[in-house]
Amino acid sequence: MSVGDGDARPDEIELRLRAELSNLPIIRSLTSSIAMRADFDLDAIADLKLAVDEACSTLITRAAPDASLCCTFSVTKDEIRFLVSVHSVDESTPSSDTFGWRVLTTLTDHTGCWVERDDGQHLVHIEVAKHRADGPV
Repeated sequence: MSVGDGDARPDEIELRLRAELSNLPIIRSLTSSIAMRADFDLDAIADLKLAVDEACSTLITRAAPDASLCCTFSVTKDEIRFLVSVHSVDESTPSSDTFGWRVLTTLTDHTGCWVERDDGQHLVHIEVAKHRADGPV
């Protein structure tokens, strides 16, 4: 993975795995590796790992039976953007009134969620972004 300049197309890494809490260590490990290779500082890496863990945990608990979790990391020189999605039986977005949502908004520079219909099911998305400490805000 090479991180180009901010105007270049971001590097993208995608991971798909069963939506199970036992898979969280894999996602955390990948998050840490990507952030280290992108030369983020240790505090930003820790924040991003916690935010990614919370986003994935939130969606795993909403996942339809046998659903897969799709995780995409988009890496630029100044930012790592993480998008996670899962098929769910619940058509509502995750609540923004929870402690978990507060964690997401506190640890990242951008947080969003939305639901779309996909083949008769609900596809729930959470997106977070973390800027490099010395990058633009």
